[in-house]
Parts: sequence; C-alpha cells; structure tokens
Amino acid sequence: MYKVDRAYKYACQMCHEAFPNVEMCQIANSPEVELDPMNLCLCPNCASEYKKMRADEYDLEYFLEDIENLSDAEIGSMDPVEVAFGNETIWFTQTHIAEIRELRALQEAVDKYKDSAGSGQKKPVDKPVQEDDDPEAEVVVSGTDIYKDYMASDDDSYEADRELWRKLYKTYIFNNDSLDQVLEDQSLYWNDDKEIVDTFVLKTIKRFDEKKGANQELLPEFKDDEDQEFARRLFRRTILNSDYYRHLISENTKNWDLDRIAFMDIIIMQTALAEILSFPNIPVSVSLNEYVEIAKLYSTSKSGSFINGTLDGIVNQLKKEGKLTKN
Repeated sequence: MYKVDRAYKYACQMCHEAFPNVEMCQIANSPEVELDPMNLCLCPNCASEYKKMRADEYDLEYFLEDIENLSDAEIGSMDPVEVAFGNETIWFTQTHIAEIRELRALQEAVDKYKDSAGSGQKKPVDKPVQEDDDPEAEVVVSGTDIYKDYMASDDDSYEADRELWRKLYKTYIFNNDSLDQVLEDQSLYWNDDKEIVDTFVLKTIKRFDEKKGANQELLPEFKDDEDQEFARRLFRRTILNSDYYRHLISENTKNWDLDRIAFMDIIIMQTALAEILSFPNIPVSVSLNEYVEIAKLYSTSKSGSFINGTLDGIVNQLKKEGKLTKN
C-alpha cells in the first residue's frame, strides 16, 4: 500500500494508478518465486511491460545498484520511494527497499557459500563406498537396545525393518541435544526448523512402501492446495500492506515509540492483521489467540499481553470505521 493524498491505497508500482483492493494487482514474474526481490505489484498493462524491461539483465542490475546506492536520508525523505528504471519511475515502500537489500545480501551470501563449498578437493577412494562401510555407525546402531530387540525378534518383514529405522531416528536424532547444538551452530534457524523436519522424516518413514524401493514419496510441503493458498496469501498480504499495518499499530500504541517496540512483536502483529483483514471465515478471536500464543514462543515474556491489547484496540477501531465486519 502507498500513501496517496494522505490515505493508504493499493497502487500499481509503475503507473501509480490506485486499485480498490490488492486482488487487482498482478505479480510481474512467476508467483512461485516468493523471494524474488523485484516481485512487484503491478496492473496488467504494466506487468506486461515490466517483464520486457527486466529481461535485460544489464538494465536490471543497474536498477538494483541504484536501489543499493540510495542513502538512508533519501529513503527516509520519500513516501513512496521513487527509483527510475528506463523511462519509468517505480514506486517502493521503505519496507520494500529494505527487503530488496536484505534479499540481495542473502543471495550474495548463498553464492559465496556455494563457491567455497564447490572449491573443496575430494579425497580419492580406492573402491566404491558402500552404505554399510561405516564401522562407527555400525557400532552405534548395533549397540542400542532397539537394534538388539530387532535382532532378537523372529519378525523379518519389511514392516519390522521400517519400524527399526523409525524408532532409531525418533530416539537418537529427534531427541539429540548434541546434534541440535551442532545444527544451531551452523544456522540459528535450525532451532525451529529441526522439529518440523524431524516430524516430516518420521511420517515419511512410516509411509514407506516396499514396492517403491528407493523411490519413496516425500510428504508434500502443504496438506492441500487450500493450505498452500492460505500461506501464500498471508505472506503476500503481510508484506504488501506492511506500512498500513504499522500505521495502525502506531495509532494504537501512542504511548510507545514504534522503534522501541520489539521488532518480533511488530512482525507478529502485522501477520495477525493480515489474517484478520484477509480471511473472512476465520473468527477474530481465533486469530488473536493464535498470535498471542506465537508471541509467547518467539518474543518476550510480556509480549503476549501487549500484542493482545494492541490488536484488540485495532480491531475495535476498524469495526467503528466500518472496515471490519466479522466477529
């Protein structure tokens, strides 16, 4: 959303024409590429033109460099931020500029990591490495009670083999503080991701089918198409409307400077507002309870009550203004 005539409105980033709502906006490139830093919100005509413009890699890189070279003073003085691209002027929110810089920095870090990983020399081997050639792993597995019970059993079925590996994973990898620490040293994000990955691995092993051999199906990322669309819409609405949501938060926390509020609290409230305003079938109370619980897990000890009070105030304000009709 962009500030037009002192009001926040949806607008094409290229021709700057206002839209009645975000559904009329088009993402210029493939909607599958969620983290493309140049994932713009455009009207149909401009989306077609922009695809031609960004096809020129030299011009696109030059444009991105212009964004990188903007000073903080320049960004802070413009709302929206205007950046020239060819003969056009592209609008950006200040948040979008920050996202572009973060994503480019992330991509640069990924490229460096790939380069360093690819430069390592592999040690030559005299014979093909077999899966059972790791004596250390063999000792660890064979010394467990789970393995001893498996070997003592008369059941030599595929199901018994499958259950052995499921139990070993659940016992020695799922609940392994040492492994968790190693992964967390590699990336802080493993702190959250490992539990999800572990759950997926255990469910995948449980679904193994003897007939499929090594070609076992992995669990899908989403339960169904509806789940995937929910995640996609929630993500987009949170990003596209971030300035408007921060405006609402600021209005309902007048005793607080927005810069003093924990950044995680702001992100949680932005996402909550996106859900409240974008999904009419989800009751407000359900959304409030969900994000208060998320705050307890990911933010400070006082964040739950603070977020609950702030969101409740915003909801009441929107209802009075006729911008929110659901309960």
